[in-house]
Amino acid sequence: MNRVGGSYDRRESLKRGVYLLPNLVTTGSLFAGFYGIVATMNGRYDIAAWFILISAVFDALDGKVARLTGTTSRFGVEYDSLADVVAFGVAPGLLMYSWALKPFGKFGWLAAFLYVVCGALRLARFNVQVNTVESRRFVGLPIPAAAWMVASCVLIFYHLGGSGTIKKVSVVLLIYILAYLMVSNHSYNSFKDPELVKRQPFSFLVLAIILIIVIVAQPEIMLFSMASFYVASGPATTVWKYFRGKPEKAEPPDKEQPVEPDEDES
Repeated sequence: MNRVGGSYDRRESLKRGVYLLPNLVTTGSLFAGFYGIVATMNGRYDIAAWFILISAVFDALDGKVARLTGTTSRFGVEYDSLADVVAFGVAPGLLMYSWALKPFGKFGWLAAFLYVVCGALRLARFNVQVNTVESRRFVGLPIPAAAWMVASCVLIFYHLGGSGTIKKVSVVLLIYILAYLMVSNHSYNSFKDPELVKRQPFSFLVLAIILIIVIVAQPEIMLFSMASFYVASGPATTVWKYFRGKPEKAEPPDKEQPVEPDEDES
């Protein structure tokens, strides 16, 4: 009976319409991810990598747009997750298979599939834990960050003079590691701390400007370095807390402040 009632409520909600702006931003993320697949099929791996990163930018914006305009909805959360499976699961998986994993035969396509399925599991787990896990931390590597790592690997390869495809066992290992990290219990910073948007010392602004200049000057190197640092931060935090004698636990949110479903992550 509850299930029937819940289905009826969802149908009634859809009849009232959906919020246009945040869902258009999500559609932009899905479009960029899909074009990344098209570029991969045409052998334009560097272009595919850039479009995966563009998709990540749209994905970071849709939840913020929804919150700023007061248009968060369950439909938007579900649509965002489906778009993420394509843009940050299928698109990077296909990119890595075509670019580096195909020569390894079964181990190659299994690595690509494992990446995709672990990304989907990561999204599903996030959706069911969104109201029980501390919002400032992610449990497991977010799938957009995994896609960022994949895309930056391709870009740094081209930046260093490479072209076409590559055959390296290290790339196979990287994909297996990313798949594991997405479904692991390692904690990652979500950068959703409210203190970040409050007044900060003037030096923070100067450092942020310098960082932007460095990224623009050497985008491939900086994107790869930042992705590597973020991916490694989860296991590093776990090891650091272990040696400090404080096992990592997911903290429930403050009961006085209910957590809204977020479309940012993933």
